[in-house]
Amino acid sequence: MNILSIEKLRVDYGDFTALDITEKIDFQLGDRIGIIGGNGAGKTTFAKAICGLVNYKGTVNTELKQSDIAIHLQDNSFVKRMPVKIIMEAVFNTSVKTNTKLQEIINFFDFEPCLKKRYAQLSGGQKQKLALILVLMQDKQLTFFDEVTSGLDFENRAKLIKKLHEWYGNNEKTICIVSHYYDELQDFCNKLLVIDSGKIVAFDTVENLAKKYNATEIIIKRQNDIETIYTNVIKDGAK
Repeated sequence: MNILSIEKLRVDYGDFTALDITEKIDFQLGDRIGIIGGNGAGKTTFAKAICGLVNYKGTVNTELKQSDIAIHLQDNSFVKRMPVKIIMEAVFNTSVKTNTKLQEIINFFDFEPCLKKRYAQLSGGQKQKLALILVLMQDKQLTFFDEVTSGLDFENRAKLIKKLHEWYGNNEKTICIVSHYYDELQDFCNKLLVIDSGKIVAFDTVENLAKKYNATEIIIKRQNDIETIYTNVIKDGAK
């Protein structure tokens, strides 16, 4: 079941075209989509356009309301000296003590020891967990996570994505994760959307991409450099 279809999508920042998608793209109910590309490829712009955070030209057909869509962004402006518990309660106008859903998510991410800390005292991983908790509490039909593991080492990236995978399980929410790293998405995503220089390089299931490219690595040439977008894409399909 389609929940969103893109006919065309173009985003201009002044004279610079950040995104120019001409292919038809369909998001299905329950999809787990990895949005991959290099720095400046247009990944975040794509997510912001779908969420209505930037002006765009084109057609996005969906029965979802903006209130049905959530986005996790890399930059969050919280008062550095404010206790984390107060931040949560202010965002959702609730009490951690009485909100069982919020308690469940906090416990799931082993975040309770951080509640009394001020935001400035959180480590990079703890800040990412806080951002995840704030997004997961919204429980939207379509959610974008933009570089949710930014600044973390490989081990902590893997742990955070594993927790995210466990949380969503097999429910029918549609999840899109913007990332540079395929290795953190390979056990989570069923589809990959590869963007370079604002254009779609590939969008399909991991299995179909494996058959199409018959390779263990997809690379994108940007200017005079070759940037590895994701590796070990094919685990079984090309054997």
